[in-house]
Amino acid sequence: MLLNLAQKLMLNIDPESAHNITLGSLSRSANTPLQRLYQQHIPNLPVSVMGLNFPNPVGLAAGLDKDGMAIDAFYAMGFGHIEVGTVTPRPQAGNPKPRLFRIPSKHAIINRMGFNNRGVDHLVMRLIRKQSPIVVGVNIGKNRDTPLENGTLDYVHCMQKVYAHADYITVNISSPNTPGLRSLQYGDLLDHLLLTLKEHQHQLAQKTGRYVPLALKIAPDLKDAELEKIARALLQHKFDAVIATNTTLAREPVAGLKHADQAGGLSGAPLLKSATDIVSALHQHLGEEIPIIGVGGILSGEDALKKMTAGAKLIQIYSGFIYRGPQLVKDINTVISGVSSGV
Repeated sequence: MLLNLAQKLMLNIDPESAHNITLGSLSRSANTPLQRLYQQHIPNLPVSVMGLNFPNPVGLAAGLDKDGMAIDAFYAMGFGHIEVGTVTPRPQAGNPKPRLFRIPSKHAIINRMGFNNRGVDHLVMRLIRKQSPIVVGVNIGKNRDTPLENGTLDYVHCMQKVYAHADYITVNISSPNTPGLRSLQYGDLLDHLLLTLKEHQHQLAQKTGRYVPLALKIAPDLKDAELEKIARALLQHKFDAVIATNTTLAREPVAGLKHADQAGGLSGAPLLKSATDIVSALHQHLGEEIPIIGVGGILSGEDALKKMTAGAKLIQIYSGFIYRGPQLVKDINTVISGVSSGV
């Protein structure tokens, strides 16, 4: 009851202020008696993906906890994994405010945050301090002022910094809020990036004696031919997973509504079909060779099942979590558990 009241209050104040207040509260309450306010028992639904063991298939998508402030709190909520970031080599403020907008009638969010984060060194400190055993992925990107032709160097820098502390690493080339970033999804730029990161992954695995999987996060706005080329590149360079998808630039599902004309990426319920279609198309190209993590538009257990039926091995939530809170984690796992047991 108290948690539901707090969630309703947060949905009635400025979105970014609500975000910061919530993360701060979760950070301070984790590993204290106060975490009982949101702690949940989740059915044990173990799944193995990328050589990693997840207690259940529901994860928190990157972007919500960019600096790893509340990892242990999300573990208490029952998430099977959390993806922190996007993190960049140097701290950056992101785009000017306001830059986060809700469209409640569609359970949607538009953001143009712009990789605001405290930098990779700060994130590493947070990863070292976490107390829970939750699987943590680190989503890496490039600084806004790094020229596109030097972007690979930023990804390598972040990868080297977080390698010892991450369970897997996600390469984000699909945010619409860093100018030119999505260009890395195509042609020679993509091949160079994937090849370079796989080479450094091999070197770091030999040096540390530990293999940390690499995932690629892509956009939902790709044409079929573009998606096929990305799939071929993933297979060629033996990437460990692909995350589908990031936010969309499309506005048709929210046209005419307040904030619909704001620049940035649209997430939430309107993204469900297009993101799930990408999962399905990727699965046709990749089969079982490269696992898919499905993200976009999940607000119920039935939505999550659509992703998994389309071919996703894991799913992640963000906007759905904002609108529905920790209960969504339990609901999804309950539905999946029922299907798994034939109920």
